[in-house]
Amino acid sequence: MELAFAASVYPTNVKRVIYEIRPHSSKLVTNKKRSFHNKFLCSVAVAPDRNRVSEVELENKKHNLLLAVQDTQRGLAATADQRSIIEEALVSVEGYNMGAPLDMAVLDGTWRLQYTSAPDVVVLLEAAARLPFFQVGQIFQKFECRDQLRGGVIRNVVRWSIPNLLEEQEGATLVVSAKFDIVSVRNIYLQFEEIQVQDINISEQLQAVIAPALLPRSFLSLQQLNSPIQGSPDVLQFSKLDQDHQILQFLRTFRAQVPVRNPGIGRRSVGGLYYLSYLDQNMLLGRAVGGGGVFVFTKAQPLEL
Repeated sequence: MELAFAASVYPTNVKRVIYEIRPHSSKLVTNKKRSFHNKFLCSVAVAPDRNRVSEVELENKKHNLLLAVQDTQRGLAATADQRSIIEEALVSVEGYNMGAPLDMAVLDGTWRLQYTSAPDVVVLLEAAARLPFFQVGQIFQKFECRDQLRGGVIRNVVRWSIPNLLEEQEGATLVVSAKFDIVSVRNIYLQFEEIQVQDINISEQLQAVIAPALLPRSFLSLQQLNSPIQGSPDVLQFSKLDQDHQILQFLRTFRAQVPVRNPGIGRRSVGGLYYLSYLDQNMLLGRAVGGGGVFVFTKAQPLEL
């Protein structure tokens, strides 16, 4: 096939010339189409690659942040240089979903503390390090907000113990509960409501002390029974074990609650502003507004209270 193009206007004294373009083959057009098609496919495939690179970079930054806090004993032993490195790593992660609305379904659940510079938490860690009769175990934040749109409940959970009296690390549980409301895209306002002490688990050493102490009372109770087997060693042992079980069960189910109130006018609940700077399926970063410190959490197994 020949394609011919001629000028539309020529002077009358000039000979008209016909310019002819002869394709060498029809394959030329096919090749050009294939080339354009290939370029189009290549340009489409670039976007997922960039997203994948971004995700890899984010995971690397999160890993670097966890490495930076690893040897700080949750912030207790952090040096000035370490705090500077941690702050830089934290800001690097925070930039990835800054400004995005909070996903309440992702926020809901239990988060384990990995690092903090908050004075009210560091003081607990310092007390445990200095006092031989006080231990601090795992520290959690539990959010209850899955079906909520503008708020929910947050529980700060501290596992603690007294050596030789309570079980190691998890002898008892301190729970500070608060309601929270979303006041902006990433800020939540906390209103603390109560402090609870619960889940008391005494040590085996203390159980060994409690059991003999129950013996005299059990014996006196048996003396008042009108039974032919009164004073029998078997009955005495059974009563002692029953009393022992009741006291242990009472300690396990014991719960002390103290409301949190502001001593000022109106006795309103103590409150505070908390900025959730980063959130995904396995990491939560937060800042207490007003210089209250930073927090690094990772997702933990569900915690039943």
